[in-house]
Amino acid sequence: MRNIDNMEQKFNTVKDSNYSASKEDLVILGIESSCDDTSAAVIRGEYLLSNVMASQDVHRQYGGVIPELASRAHQQNILPVVSQAIKQAGITFDDIDAIGFTRGPGLLGSLLVGTSFAKGLSLSIDKPLVDVNHLQGHILSHFLKVEGRDNRAPKFPFLALLVSGGHTQIVRVDDYLKFEILGHTIDDAVGEAFDKCAKLLSLGYPGGPVIDRLAKEGNPDRFRFSKPHIQGLNYSFSGIKTSLLYFLRDQLKENPNFIEENKNDICASFQKDLIDILLDKLIKAVKQTGIKEVTIGGGVSANSALRQRIENEGIKRGWNTYIPELKFTTDNAAMIAITALYRFKDGHTCPLEAAPVARAASLTE
Repeated sequence: MRNIDNMEQKFNTVKDSNYSASKEDLVILGIESSCDDTSAAVIRGEYLLSNVMASQDVHRQYGGVIPELASRAHQQNILPVVSQAIKQAGITFDDIDAIGFTRGPGLLGSLLVGTSFAKGLSLSIDKPLVDVNHLQGHILSHFLKVEGRDNRAPKFPFLALLVSGGHTQIVRVDDYLKFEILGHTIDDAVGEAFDKCAKLLSLGYPGGPVIDRLAKEGNPDRFRFSKPHIQGLNYSFSGIKTSLLYFLRDQLKENPNFIEENKNDICASFQKDLIDILLDKLIKAVKQTGIKEVTIGGGVSANSALRQRIENEGIKRGWNTYIPELKFTTDNAAMIAITALYRFKDGHTCPLEAAPVARAASLTE
């Protein structure tokens, strides 16, 4: 287990008493550009005023995100996206108290666009910068509030299952800025396993939503794949990816049409095994800690079967479960803004010379 206390040293953030972060209705502009989505959001206090996103379809033809193309698209999108977020929020740049931006982890070129824009804007409107760890953003997105909604949020301490294309972690959260990683993947992330399945089945990119859709029409008990046996609360997904590869190779030797004839069942079975792996360790974490406040976050948390399974396990085991709205599962600036709010209130600001951190691959960095 690792404490998340040295992130400030890695990011070279400082606590600055020159800025007033005491008022309850702080207005924060959030900027997110860690991968292939350009997003900007504005919050007042914990309430969301706007959340604008520009996605990049150019990567679809290549079967994955091309870093150079992503950074170019961010350069084209970031100004209109930020302008639209300000307009939709009904504020001016003078109303902003601080600018939060994703400093890492992510694609370096993409991060550089958002970081540079945030710095330039900070200088031009004389507002402080707050750097944000992208992974913390996913976890703290549960505290975003929307007018007219129930706005149900987890109570501390809670467990967060963080699942995405690049990360798979179980995190204990004791306060807004106090995290402890209880388990993490030792090789591939669960999102990579979904992507590998989609590629092997020629489902296109992004493949996760296609697997989710096809799995609804398939039999999840038709096929079984090799599951890892990892001690503690850590994960491993490289083995099940290889198991799927060899399974398809052997079946195609006997029947060249095997994939097309069994695509739904393959998706349903592989998806079920991945979710079983995730939930097995999460259940152990709840038993070990005694914490029954459970959240999920990250791109893979959009998977309908995973969302349903978390909900069912919560009912069965007496957990209080918190499942994010679909719009908050993807990379979005609203989660960056809410995290920046808590960091700013705690006195954290970011110097202009700070550089993006592409490989801050866990919450401890």
